[in-house]
Amino acid sequence: MASNGQVPQLTGWTGSPILVGVIGGSGLYKLDNIQVVAEVSVSTPWGAPSSPVTIAALPSGVHVAFLARHGRTHSITPSAVPALANIAALKHLGVRAILAFSAVGSLREEIRPKDFVIPSQIIDRTKGVRRATFFGEGNETGVVAHAGFGDPFSEELRGTVEDIVRETLSQTNPSVQVHGNKTVVCMEGPQFSTRAESLMYRAWGGDIINMSVLPESKLAREAEIAYVLIATATDYDAWRPASAAVNVAEVLESLKANVAASQHVTLALLDRINALVCDDSSPAVANIKDSMRMAIMTRPEFIPDIAKENLRFLHPWFARE
Repeated sequence: MASNGQVPQLTGWTGSPILVGVIGGSGLYKLDNIQVVAEVSVSTPWGAPSSPVTIAALPSGVHVAFLARHGRTHSITPSAVPALANIAALKHLGVRAILAFSAVGSLREEIRPKDFVIPSQIIDRTKGVRRATFFGEGNETGVVAHAGFGDPFSEELRGTVEDIVRETLSQTNPSVQVHGNKTVVCMEGPQFSTRAESLMYRAWGGDIINMSVLPESKLAREAEIAYVLIATATDYDAWRPASAAVNVAEVLESLKANVAASQHVTLALLDRINALVCDDSSPAVANIKDSMRMAIMTRPEFIPDIAKENLRFLHPWFARE
């Protein structure tokens, strides 16, 4: 974490800001069928991201960013993902919207392996081992901020993403169902749930379960980036009494199909989501822009200089008033 007054560096991209970023989850380590134009290394005040950021050009000429959450060789555990650096790196490139893919377990019979889910809510079952905020910890100690998180995903983009995913899969993978307005439980891992835990999550109202939506989605909110999770079911978790407990072999089999479907979905989404965030006045941008200004409780004169410097990497306006 930077603490010496040096300006964090970005190398490998000198073009215009990138408005849409994709975070790939388990199995999704690169974007196929899109021209790669640059590999960007970003040094942030919170370290380096999980992987170099790939800049790709769509046939329309729009540029997008891609980052592999667990690294390109899947060598980073869910609890060790450098989520602060990942979100900060995308913000530094100009990203306004993140499409985050994640493999999930199903807690409901109707959500079958290989189905897609666009959730609307989160239940947090992480255990406090992950740093979960840009404010008030590390070199940012001394800054208190309370980000609004009642609706953890972008309400302006979530429905559109669901419609595009459903439309795309009806043509490319008609047997795959798409589910919206579901609740994702985020657990610590890396182990899968016990049967008792899985049944408890169902009783709480959970529909799917993963290990990565937090703190990623909360950090995106603090960075004023619209965030939508695109979840792909790999298994039925452990709640079904007639089924064996989830195992890696079952997950990997579903992952292959899910990744292929995700590539189709990503191509369909990128241009259309970019069009929704290219205008400052669009709801997806306007409703989150500067939202953190009113979330900061600490007066500027009491904020340590290093905290101001680091947080300006995200928000150039920070503590200048």
